[in-house]
Amino acid sequence: MSKKLFVAATGTDIGKTFVAALMVKKLKDAGYNAGYYKAALSGVDTSENETMLCDAYYVNKIAGLNENIKNLVSYVYRKAFSPHLASKSEGNPVEMNKLVQDFNNALLKYDYVTMEGSGGIVCPLRYDHEKIFIEDIIKAFGLPTVIVADSGLGTINHTVLTVEYLKSKSISVKGVILNRYNEHSILHQDNKKMIEEIAKIPIVAEVKDNDKQLNININELLKLYE
Repeated sequence: MSKKLFVAATGTDIGKTFVAALMVKKLKDAGYNAGYYKAALSGVDTSENETMLCDAYYVNKIAGLNENIKNLVSYVYRKAFSPHLASKSEGNPVEMNKLVQDFNNALLKYDYVTMEGSGGIVCPLRYDHEKIFIEDIIKAFGLPTVIVADSGLGTINHTVLTVEYLKSKSISVKGVILNRYNEHSILHQDNKKMIEEIAKIPIVAEVKDNDKQLNININELLKLYE
């Protein structure tokens, strides 16, 4: 049976795509049959070559998946809005049945599937007569989570609130990955310590700018997946 993990974030532009790519690459480099999936992404200029611009293309390239982009993401929107607003303005609402089908297809193909979220954890994918939030997908797919957080000022608050929100929804949080980490920064060092102490969740990896590899033991990475 395939194992899976959801990559959440404390907000938009935190770097979860970059981190997700390094995670999948780490698994593939270690010889594991690893894949990637994302439900929805927005802000893609589909009038040009969308495969050169989207998150899925980046992961596909960095991790060396050699996949058709359409197999990696279910919905792509031009407007740089939250998916619920982008889908409404473009007349292409997110359908849970399609998400389930596409995610199950990824599970059939890969032994380890890394699913990346959209924006922060409280992100509506659809909000009309039907309401779909990120948490609904996590629960429907039975996913544990790892949270990507920025290492800088404000991250204690953002990360602890994200952890507490997930816990309030009975969603498993396996750990936090700090992005844009500077090991020489007293602020980053203290943020790491305080997040672990307050949230009672381990920092499982730190990612520096332009890292080519994820600095986590492969066995510890595998433990994050269920």
